Amino acid sequence: MAFWFMENHTDNVVMSIKVKEQVYSEQSEYQRIDIFESEEFGRVLALDGIINLTEKDEFIYHEMITHVPMAVHPNPEHVLVVGAGDGGALRELGKYQSVQHIDLVEIDAALVAACRKYLPTTAIGYQDERVTVHNRDGLRFLRRLEDVYDLIIVDSTDPAGPGEILFTKEFYGSCYKALKQDGIMVNQHESPFYSYESAAMMRSYRRIRSAFPVLRVYQAHIPSYPSGHWLFGFASKKYDPLKDFDEKRWLAQGIQTRYYNTDLHRGTFCLPTYVRALLESE
Repeated sequence: MAFWFMENHTDNVVMSIKVKEQVYSEQSEYQRIDIFESEEFGRVLALDGIINLTEKDEFIYHEMITHVPMAVHPNPEHVLVVGAGDGGALRELGKYQSVQHIDLVEIDAALVAACRKYLPTTAIGYQDERVTVHNRDGLRFLRRLEDVYDLIIVDSTDPAGPGEILFTKEFYGSCYKALKQDGIMVNQHESPFYSYESAAMMRSYRRIRSAFPVLRVYQAHIPSYPSGHWLFGFASKKYDPLKDFDEKRWLAQGIQTRYYNTDLHRGTFCLPTYVRALLESE
């Protein structure tokens, strides 16, 4: 008998993945954590029944949320990652010698422990000595900080459950305050395709725009996410992600990637007309 994991993308659309075996399952203080082995995507992490990552395509998400801002900021030394209990963003940040310290704020210690044990190729970033883990609420952590970070990566779950606070106007304002005068914030910006996701995307866009003078949206194709069409937000106090992109400087570092490249960096900000229309409506 075949077993299938099913995630409802809408009331009329379901994503199904054939399961080989359940690897881990726990109801933590904050959410249900499931890790299973699949035929097509390798190991899959689901939080409250929603796919958070798969071994087959997680590199797309983590490279795009990390290397785009890192290729723009001229000297990113101090980085904050909010969420990202899987450790993938840490892995990508660890490729940069310029980074001196990384704070990771993930409220759910059980998620961190599960990923370190069952998703080692993603969670390898925790082995970096520059990383300090804080199992705390992201907003409370940020409230007291000012002029600390060069880059903040908001690698949150969807705007429900423990990740909901990371989509509020207060949170984005706290990120702005915690950044240095030329700081950058990048967040996962949801999908523009289905109506529920696009509504969340537009709320996030509106709230970030009220806090930051520069906001540009870019995209990536992530097969295991709803519709496969996913957006990221690039918000900055100073830098434009295209005008201030230094291709030669990034290439000189010899960073190894599987999805991101400097040609893609430029193209990823070229949005489809329907996405432009959604953003312009805001």
